Amino acid sequence: MPETGSGVREVKSAARTVELLELLAARADRPARLQELADELGVPRSSMYALLQTLIGRGWVRTDVTGSLYGIGIHALLTGTSYLDSDPRVRLVRPHLDEASEALGETIHLGRLDGRGVAYLATRESHEYLRTISRVGRRLPAHVGALGKALLAERPDDELPEGPYEALTPKSHTSRESLLADLAGVRARGYSVDREEGVTGIVGFGFALRYDRPAQDAISCSVPVARLTAEHEERIVAVMCEIRARIETTASAPGAGNGPGGAVNWR
Repeated sequence: MPETGSGVREVKSAARTVELLELLAARADRPARLQELADELGVPRSSMYALLQTLIGRGWVRTDVTGSLYGIGIHALLTGTSYLDSDPRVRLVRPHLDEASEALGETIHLGRLDGRGVAYLATRESHEYLRTISRVGRRLPAHVGALGKALLAERPDDELPEGPYEALTPKSHTSRESLLADLAGVRARGYSVDREEGVTGIVGFGFALRYDRPAQDAISCSVPVARLTAEHEERIVAVMCEIRARIETTASAPGAGNGPGGAVNWR
């Protein structure tokens, strides 16, 4: 039986429940049928049905009026909101996202590295255009976006998995070699640039927050290609570098996050 990171044997029923919830969450607006879920997780149909009914009763899974389609339930949202509300780093960074948004008029994100992806923890939307992918609670592969590349550049190259990588647009990195070359540029500049690699028509600039080593969080600014001039790009970099420095200074102050006497940083 698999073990957890602490060497304790994994609880099979708990692992199966988590796998089911993650599977339903990944399907987003595509509800699944009982047999699909049983096949995907390699679980007997009867066991899967019993698990689904238990989770429906507790609000973690929802079903349609026919009882044949299943999706993630509202309690997943409530738990996710609790995570954001209780995280000291998110609380610390939020006001600075407001500052960046007001100064630049563009969409600003806070993201955290989660395995091979980046989870979006906070967003300040531009009033000039609407985003359709990078919303709070979404997760994107780290290699395709400004947030992810800023965080990958904080780590040794030998930690980067072999390719090929998933392509979200024609400009996404799909090979380890091209991504490594890009990350070398990130380290030289001090920030990452995503030119339509994650979303066609959008350029992103990512800045790792080094209040942890290696950095776990990053902020980014996203702007439509049609509105990006050389002058605007220069201003974005200048403002975001200043915001990053301000966040890191605040995080190192006593009583902030992991500072002396500060709150526990739940990772």
